[in-house]
Amino acid sequence: MSDQVQPAQGPGASGPGPDGAGFTYRGAEQELIVVARPEARLRAGAEGVRSAAGADVSALNMFLSDEQLALEPLFGSEERLQQSATANTENVPDLALFYRVSGDRSRAEELRSRIAALPGIDTAYVKPGAVPASLGQVGEESGRLKEGAPVTPDFSSRQGYLGPAPEGIDARWAWQRPGGTGQGVTVIDVEGSWQLGHEDLAAKLAGVVVGTPLTDLAWRNHGTAVIGVIGGDRTEFGVTGVVPDAVTAAASFQGIGTAAAIHAAADRLGPGDIVLVELHRPGPRLDFADRDDQKGYVALEWWPDDFAAVRYATAKGVIVVAAAGNGSESLDDAVYERRPDAFPEWWRNPFNPSNQSSGAILVGAGAPPPGTHGRDHGPDRSRLAFSNYGARVDAQGWGREVTTTGGFWDRPGDLQGGAEEIAWYTDTFSGTSSASPMVVGALAALQGMLKAAGQAPMSPERARAMLRATGSPQQDAPGRPASQRIGSRPDIKAAVTHLLPHAVGSGQAERYWDELLPYPRELPPRLRLFVAGGWRNLNHPSPEIRQAVHSAFAGGRPDVRVWFADDDVVGLVVTG
Repeated sequence: MSDQVQPAQGPGASGPGPDGAGFTYRGAEQELIVVARPEARLRAGAEGVRSAAGADVSALNMFLSDEQLALEPLFGSEERLQQSATANTENVPDLALFYRVSGDRSRAEELRSRIAALPGIDTAYVKPGAVPASLGQVGEESGRLKEGAPVTPDFSSRQGYLGPAPEGIDARWAWQRPGGTGQGVTVIDVEGSWQLGHEDLAAKLAGVVVGTPLTDLAWRNHGTAVIGVIGGDRTEFGVTGVVPDAVTAAASFQGIGTAAAIHAAADRLGPGDIVLVELHRPGPRLDFADRDDQKGYVALEWWPDDFAAVRYATAKGVIVVAAAGNGSESLDDAVYERRPDAFPEWWRNPFNPSNQSSGAILVGAGAPPPGTHGRDHGPDRSRLAFSNYGARVDAQGWGREVTTTGGFWDRPGDLQGGAEEIAWYTDTFSGTSSASPMVVGALAALQGMLKAAGQAPMSPERARAMLRATGSPQQDAPGRPASQRIGSRPDIKAAVTHLLPHAVGSGQAERYWDELLPYPRELPPRLRLFVAGGWRNLNHPSPEIRQAVHSAFAGGRPDVRVWFADDDVVGLVVTG
C-alpha cells in the first residue's frame, strides 16, 4: 500500500483502514459511459450500432471497430425497458440513452473525448472505480463444515446495535412483534463479493442474482459483513442479523457496472423491498483521484447513470439505501454544484436538496457508545471524522465496532479467525458501509411490521421522512458539531408509534411497581405501570423518571399519562 496516512488524534478522528491507516480495495475498474442524443434513437447490437431514426452512424461504427470497442445498452434494450417501465416515470431520466463502452479502457479519458465528438452522441464521461465504503469466495457457495474446529461461540452480546435506543436501534424489541424480524421483505446488496457459504448465513441468503462476484478476499469479507448485519441467522452461535427472517441476495457490479447492477436489482424486487448500495467512488474534490485514505470519496448518485438507476428504483417503490461515503466531505459544498464538462446538460447536483432527488436514503457514520469493545470513538451518535455529511444525509448507523460475519479487511476474522473462512467473524466492521446495513435492517423490520398489520409498506419518500422525523438525535463532538448533519440513529420502537399510531394505546397509570431486582434475572430493570387494564413495562428507566413517578404517586393525586405498544411503554408524561 502507498500513501499511508497517520491516524489523526482524538476519539472519532481516525481515518479508514486498520489502525486508522489507508487501505486499497483491488479489482475495481473505471467505467466509460456514453449518453446518446435522443433524436438519434441509437440501437446497439452484435453487428454494431444503427439509428432507428435513420441518422448516419458510420463514423461511430468505424471508431468502435478501429479501437476494438463495443457499445452496450447500460440498462438493456429499449424494448426491454418499455416492458419493465413503471407508471411513475415522469421524473426518471431516459434510461435508453445510456451506454457502456466495453473493451480496453486503459485509455478511457482519451477515448471519452473522441467518442463524445461523434455524431449521435450527446456526451461521454469516465467514472472512477467504485469501492466499498468501509474503513477498511466469490461467493463460492460451500457446504463445508468446520471439520475439527470448535463450535463458534455466541457473539450476540457484542452486538450492542441490536439493543434499546439510544445506544441501539431496538431490534430485539422488534423481534417480539409480528413481522419485526423482517418477514416478507427482500434486500439485495449491491457491491462486489460475498462468502455465500458462511455458517451464519445459511437460512435466508438467496445467493448472487446479478453479475459475477470479484475473487479478492477483502471484497468478499466486506460483503459477508454487510449481509451478517442485516440477516445473520438467529441461532445459538455467532451473530444475529437485525432482521434474520428477511430474504437477502447479492448483486455484483463486475462486468456490468454499478448503474446496471442497481437497475437489475430493482427489477427483481417489489414495492417496499430494499436495494442497498455499499459503494462510493472518488469525487471532484481531489480530481477523482484513487486514494488509500478515501478522502474526497462520495456517494454514487452524483454520477448521471447511477442517479438514473436509483431514480428508476425509487419510482418503482423500491427503497434504496446508500452509503454517503467516507470522504470527510461536506456534501453541501459548492464543488458538487459544478457540472463536469462531460456530464449531460440536464444534470443537476443531487446532493442539493433544492434539486430533484434520486429518492435514495443516504447514510452517514456515527460513533458507537463509548466503551463499546473497550474503545472510545467520541460521544455516542457524533459524526466520525471520515463520514461525509450535509443536508442530503438522512440517517446514521454505527461507523465503528460493528460485530458481524466475515474477516478483517483482507485477513481472517479478528473476533474469530482460523483456517475456515466460513466461520470468520469480526468485531471491527466500520465506515458508512457498516452504518448503512443497520439502517436497512431497521427499515426491513418496520416494513415487516407494516405488512403483518395489513398496512401498505413504506414508499421511499415515506421511509426518508420517517427516518428524519424519528430516531436518536445526532450529538456534538469536539470539532464535529451536530450541524455537520449525518442524521439520527434509527429507533424502531419510536418509528412504530409514527407509522402505526393505531397500534399505540394510552391511558392514565392507576398504580406502579418499581422492579429494582428483575425476575427472571435476565430481564432489564423495569418500572411497571398499570394502565388500561394491564401492566406496561418501561425498561431501563432513568433515575429522573423513577423519582418523578415516585413523587407523583406519593402526593396522593397522581397524573401519570402513559402511551404503550403491547406491554411496552413508549411515552410517559408526569404532571402531578
